Amino acid sequence: MKKVCCIKNGIALKNKYILILISWLWVGIDLYGADWWPVAMHHTDSARDTIYYAAEISAVASSGDAPLWIQAMENGNISSSPYSGNITAAVYKHPTRPCRWYDYDFGIALTGRFDTQHTTGYFRSLYAHTRLYIVDITVGIKPLVVGSQNPQLTTGGLLFSGNAYPIPRISIGIDQYVPFPGLYGYLEVKGGLTHGWFVDNCYLDTTIHTTNTLLHYKFAGVRIGGALPINIGYELHHVGQWGGKSPFHGKFPISWETYKNIVLAQGGGNNLSDQLNAEGNHIGVQELSLTGKWTNWNVTAYWQTIFEDKSANFIGRSNQADGLWGIAVQQKQWPFINAITFEFLNTTRQDGPWHDHDGQVYGGRSNYYNNSSYQQGWTHFGRTIGNAMMTPDNNRVRVYFAGVTGDIYGFRYRLKISHSRNWGTYNNPNYSTNTACMLEVKKQVEKAWGLDFGLRIAADMGSLYGNRMGAMITISKQGIIHSY
Repeated sequence: MKKVCCIKNGIALKNKYILILISWLWVGIDLYGADWWPVAMHHTDSARDTIYYAAEISAVASSGDAPLWIQAMENGNISSSPYSGNITAAVYKHPTRPCRWYDYDFGIALTGRFDTQHTTGYFRSLYAHTRLYIVDITVGIKPLVVGSQNPQLTTGGLLFSGNAYPIPRISIGIDQYVPFPGLYGYLEVKGGLTHGWFVDNCYLDTTIHTTNTLLHYKFAGVRIGGALPINIGYELHHVGQWGGKSPFHGKFPISWETYKNIVLAQGGGNNLSDQLNAEGNHIGVQELSLTGKWTNWNVTAYWQTIFEDKSANFIGRSNQADGLWGIAVQQKQWPFINAITFEFLNTTRQDGPWHDHDGQVYGGRSNYYNNSSYQQGWTHFGRTIGNAMMTPDNNRVRVYFAGVTGDIYGFRYRLKISHSRNWGTYNNPNYSTNTACMLEVKKQVEKAWGLDFGLRIAADMGSLYGNRMGAMITISKQGIIHSY
């Protein structure tokens, strides 16, 4: 009987402590609000949802293939042909209520393209996105960019850059940094998981390339600083190409066991490469960033480094000479120059020239963006998914880049200039150089029905592409369909 009473008293005491704990948590949330909990939800948010329309006509003419900075970093929308044109119509909605428990956005953009080779139509974007508190869910064709660089002024991130046509995908995760509970916003986290499908079968030569390839992508990031003027961030990204049908190896397996190997980057498969390294084609990217925030200024310094298969390149390991270094400055005080970027890219080491020697596997010759099982490499519709200055047959490069944007009396301009030294690949060395420059000017004319007129002039000089010049004109219009 005493034992039962003791048990009852213990349960009562335990419940008492639970109630006290819940009370303290409730008081803490009430006292600290947004400082304690990840994202404060304000039901008084009066922002309106708005659906927009957009239309654009563009035309390109060049002395050879379109210069680098006319066609690169455009999500694969500008043809490389000497003469081409696009007609695009779009309907879209932006996310408008970040302080609500639920928000959504979508985009539909249909493009008709004609060039010297063929005429085609395709969806430039076709996606829906929703945010449930802090969790993001995206389905469809939507550009994916990785890194802290300014997307308008960059050579592109090492993993996803906006250079190639977007891969259709399903993504779930925390896309934007959110405060970690209990740390008052000084520690922020994000992360997510993606499954995608490469849809460039019609573009590929099935006698050479692997078709029906699948994409696995995951990432995690942490940022320290919050409201402090200095923030430090670290992110780790990993992709795996898997599945599909190879003209040399046949069909690659698609199963939960295979998917587990891809997620964990474990060895497997039925060929030597998959057994020595990891099943599928794996690429990893790390980024360190340092951001300074002031009233009118924002300065971000970033470093991205890349590793493939078992040539893991974590901090403290070898191969740190390869990577993308950059500094991006944005300011609101003077409109004449509102953003400046400087970048340096080096991928010449790639774990050294030796992959194996005397029967020992050293892990050299990483051969970025290439894989023996996926011969098209890290591309989609023939364009590099990562940095625009690298291709599967030219992945050993050293690049210097500068870019600037601004507004001079309503004329919005963007200037890019880059110089690259190229060594081809370890397997196929080929030295070349290229200097590329581009000037773009846009102006909205209210008296001409609010049309936005743009002119882009670009040139390449050097042995990589030869000497060529080109120009692109654009006429665009956007407006509101409905607000509610």
